[in-house]
Amino acid sequence: MALTIGELGKATDTKVETIRYYERIGLLPKPPRTGGNYRAYDAVELGRLSFIRRARDLGFPLDQVRALLSLSDDRGRDCATVDALARDHLSEVERKTADLTALRRELAALITSCGGGTVADCRIIEALAPHNG
Repeated sequence: MALTIGELGKATDTKVETIRYYERIGLLPKPPRTGGNYRAYDAVELGRLSFIRRARDLGFPLDQVRALLSLSDDRGRDCATVDALARDHLSEVERKTADLTALRRELAALITSCGGGTVADCRIIEALAPHNG
């Protein structure tokens, strides 16, 4: 199976420029080239890019994706490091969720406090304006 970069992108729902970027930063190996100098990907790269995409969809930052790929390449290794990475990421997701929940409450309160009228009397604009003093 040989895929062009466009076919690989379609198969993984990844933009071509993103694939090239992953190659530049070493997440994907540079593939062999065809006689016409086109990139030729196989099932290994398809699987690797699918792994990267899934990790990114779950919000893992690139440094953690790199670590997960490295761990994935060493199949006999204890998975405690993988578990630790996932737990760290979960903690970060929970922190962000708490921040977003607080933000949601604050925005909802601002919207509720708006009694209509003119912008001059708008509680939302007032809350956003810098406070002197």
